[in-house]
Amino acid sequence: MPRPTAAQLAYGSCTVIFSTLAMLLLSQTSSGLGIAVITLSALALGLLVAVTVPLPKRVRSGSLAAVPAPAPAPVQERVPAQRETASVSASLSSLSSVSSVSSASVSAVREPAGP
Repeated sequence: MPRPTAAQLAYGSCTVIFSTLAMLLLSQTSSGLGIAVITLSALALGLLVAVTVPLPKRVRSGSLAAVPAPAPAPVQERVPAQRETASVSASLSSLSSVSSVSSASVSAVREPAGP
């Protein structure tokens, strides 16, 4: 039998203490036999409460193989944006001055579409 958890000990002890006090105050008994009956019934009630406290769920090693693993979420690959650096802009300007392409075609401006 497994060891009792802290919750079982706490619930059982509180049940014994409070039920004993309540029964002694309500019955107003002063005989030894009455007190013995009340204490035994409080102990039985405390044991019943401690046993019926739900235990934490434990995973068994055999049940892990039966449960399929969830499919991993699709990984979206991040592509870094190309940044224009000083060397790139310098090489573009040198290309436009060296090549026979006019500067208007290198820095073409897009016109907005008509209505």
